[in-house]
Amino acid sequence: MDKLVIEGGLPLKGEVRISGSKNACLPIMSACLLTDDKCMIDNIPQLKDVLTMSEILSFLGVDMELGERAIVRKSGSYENFTAPYDIVSTMRASICVLGPLLAKKKKAKVSFPGGCVIGPRPIDLHIKGLRALGAEIKIEGGYIVARAKKLQGANIYLGGHFGSSVLATANVMMAATLARGESVIHCAACEPEIADLAKFLIKMGAKIEGYSTPIIKIKGVRSLHGARHRIMPDRIETGTYMIASCITGGSLHLKGAESSHLMAVIDVLRQANCLILKTERGLLVKRAKRDLSPVSVSTLPYPGFPTDMQAQIMSLMCVANGISVVTEKIFPERFIHISELNRMGSQIFLEGPSAVISGVAKLSGARVMASDLRASAALVLAGLVARGKTEVHRIYHLDRGYECIEEKLSKVGARIKRIKDD
Repeated sequence: MDKLVIEGGLPLKGEVRISGSKNACLPIMSACLLTDDKCMIDNIPQLKDVLTMSEILSFLGVDMELGERAIVRKSGSYENFTAPYDIVSTMRASICVLGPLLAKKKKAKVSFPGGCVIGPRPIDLHIKGLRALGAEIKIEGGYIVARAKKLQGANIYLGGHFGSSVLATANVMMAATLARGESVIHCAACEPEIADLAKFLIKMGAKIEGYSTPIIKIKGVRSLHGARHRIMPDRIETGTYMIASCITGGSLHLKGAESSHLMAVIDVLRQANCLILKTERGLLVKRAKRDLSPVSVSTLPYPGFPTDMQAQIMSLMCVANGISVVTEKIFPERFIHISELNRMGSQIFLEGPSAVISGVAKLSGARVMASDLRASAALVLAGLVARGKTEVHRIYHLDRGYECIEEKLSKVGARIKRIKDD
């Protein structure tokens, strides 16, 4: 197992290339199950989760070829319809194969998914949506077992306790492309990753309207064909490097970044005295003033402030000049990183679903333990500004969602290296 060792205190300067979006890529890879034709997906991020999804598709019998920043689904049918526990248990997005398998094979057996420990993330909306399309679904031995002689278009409401569900919207939308008649998803997720999936499905011959809005309409077709698609830039990676620039007092040009996907994050960073400028090639990010101002943030479904940026903005507020409040409204238990940030000298305490952060002049390097993907990034950000040496352990979480993070940071001036853990 590896760890990252960071010597903090240096401003980051230079250019960072933003990778393809992990959260867009995984459902799009799953969508290749809907056709027997060849598909090509470009701008694939080189991540552990992408390898895991490729393993799942290969296990199902899909002939996949993973290259450098591209993946090809070769033509030919597949026969398997079971996604096993050993692979699915490592990644939440594995659930995305359920809808395409059911639509294409009329049956699916998918293990309950795993992923980061950030609180309960039930799959009830996935099951509700697919049942509305006519599927019979049972839970047997830790597996979701689904069958359908035919899928029929329906009106489906996908609102949950904490708002819409991105993966449930993706699953139901994919299944509905091969259903008879028209399906309408109400309270659909509006995230850019859903729009990217819809664009790929449309290239495959699907008839979809209203993506990027809470009401998505899908007219089922008899079959889908192969297509080629380029994955959108990763907005969470972009946001993380924006904060890396601001927290170190540096200046980074984020090549390929899309500002329209990050308006809530940009707004909060501007409140914190950060300067974000749109350029021909991406975004330029640096501090507008020497001191960072405190902010109050609540995570919300898109286009609100993303829960996947909650831990990172908290790291930034640890060194702001004043008291900040970060409220988590999507995953109320997503605060495991607080204790590790406090080990580095931050002053954070929980008050219900909110974290109250009293900014300090300096953080101190320490041995810290990553609990999930975005918490890992938050600890790296804190290490970049901390005085002395920080060791971030259990960084396998980072490898699931950040492509070559230590290499990208090193190229812009960070003193960071990956070594074998003792």
